[in-house]
Amino acid sequence: MTYRDQYTPGPASGAQVRKDGEKWTLILVRELRHSPEKVWEAITDPVHLREWAPFDAEGSLGTVGSTVKLTWVGTPTSFEARVTRAEAPKVLEYNDTRWELEAFGGGTRLRLWHNIDRRFISWGAAGWHVCFDVLDRLLSGTPIGRIAGGEAMKFDGWQRLTAEYAKQFGAETPGEQSNARGVEA
Repeated sequence: MTYRDQYTPGPASGAQVRKDGEKWTLILVRELRHSPEKVWEAITDPVHLREWAPFDAEGSLGTVGSTVKLTWVGTPTSFEARVTRAEAPKVLEYNDTRWELEAFGGGTRLRLWHNIDRRFISWGAAGWHVCFDVLDRLLSGTPIGRIAGGEAMKFDGWQRLTAEYAKQFGAETPGEQSNARGVEA
């Protein structure tokens, strides 16, 4: 049995939303057992990002002013991320995403702010939850491989996490929205 076979995401936690019309900001907080320097490398270095993040990066995100092409896993959808703040190992900002790293209890408290269309906020929370689990295991030396995009949606625990986050946020899941309009999910 592999580490991946043993993985089941825990309950939805450490997340909140700030609502502003159709665009909502997802705020996730995760405490990792690793130093801010190690976490910083994992969120900025394209080699590390390919191991856990929901996107591939064609360059480092660690330099202010750089523009990096990011491509969502499993899709041809890409976009350019312009790094507007990179204060290693504390703050990283690009486009509609902000990361904060704080030394905490021998590890790092990681905060992510990510703007997401309200219709997909529960999916975003579930996706980042799984990605953070993968990141934590990768940094601990027990990698389970990236679980992102369509693969994450087929993974055990995805539907449960999506429903739990939707309930916490007072939001519908994308499938519920379609069903409410009489369309199959």
